[in-house]
Amino acid sequence: MSELTNQIETLNTTIKRKGARSAKDIPSSILEQLNKGEIESASLVEWLAVNQIVLLENLLKELNRTEYLEPILIDISSLKKQTVNAINEAIGTGILKLSALNNDLSILSDISKHKSDLVRCWSAYTIGKNPKYTIEEMLEQIQFLAADKHFGVREISWLAVRSNIVKNLDKSLEILLKWTLNKDENIRRFATEAIRPRGVWCEHVEALKKKPELAFKILDSLKSDPSKYVQDSVGNWLNDASKSRPDFVKDLCKKWQTESTVKETAYIIKKGLRTIEK
Repeated sequence: MSELTNQIETLNTTIKRKGARSAKDIPSSILEQLNKGEIESASLVEWLAVNQIVLLENLLKELNRTEYLEPILIDISSLKKQTVNAINEAIGTGILKLSALNNDLSILSDISKHKSDLVRCWSAYTIGKNPKYTIEEMLEQIQFLAADKHFGVREISWLAVRSNIVKNLDKSLEILLKWTLNKDENIRRFATEAIRPRGVWCEHVEALKKKPELAFKILDSLKSDPSKYVQDSVGNWLNDASKSRPDFVKDLCKKWQTESTVKETAYIIKKGLRTIEK
């Protein structure tokens, strides 16, 4: 969790309000606004402090869908572990199911552009858990959330589709390679973060732990990316891979040292080799 915490805290450059760094420091007025969905969280601490059940109740009142509350609460109560991410997924999946049952597409549109970042996180799961989408459609739909201005939404966007990426790995790698050329650094970063062999708070990608060379084209496309956000993701990807295939990482870094002498590549290499060179 410490790695993700550091990433999120350093990446939060687009939210002007300075967020609390401990739960006890969150003003009651701010917490109330967060739970009402009136403002976005401005730090990981705030993001974790939001009471998603209270937020859900307030959202459904706002959207005149209070009848959706009880079925979703039942889903949440049945969770084996009621972690923040598990509740997040349960709410998003519940909204998806209820929207299908009631032919209610408008709620999906409403939450995808809601002012609350947590609500937009739920929106990611209405995409990632939609069985009607092919992997091509799913990645196309999730891209606008991958580019969201809020750190939490960007993280949940790849978490929400990761299992489907794993199930459709070859096609996903083909699609994500094109994303590495996108002008938006958030979308380029998604291309590597979504397929990290080990990742954070998520299942491992066994195929990439064993054969990291499958992602070579994506990594190579980003080896000198100008964005530190992207550089960190590529470096972390290599560090993940080094724990099962140090040979691949060492050979690739040696190749890059010859081909790309810029400081961006040097930074990625240093980050990628940090476990190997301990």
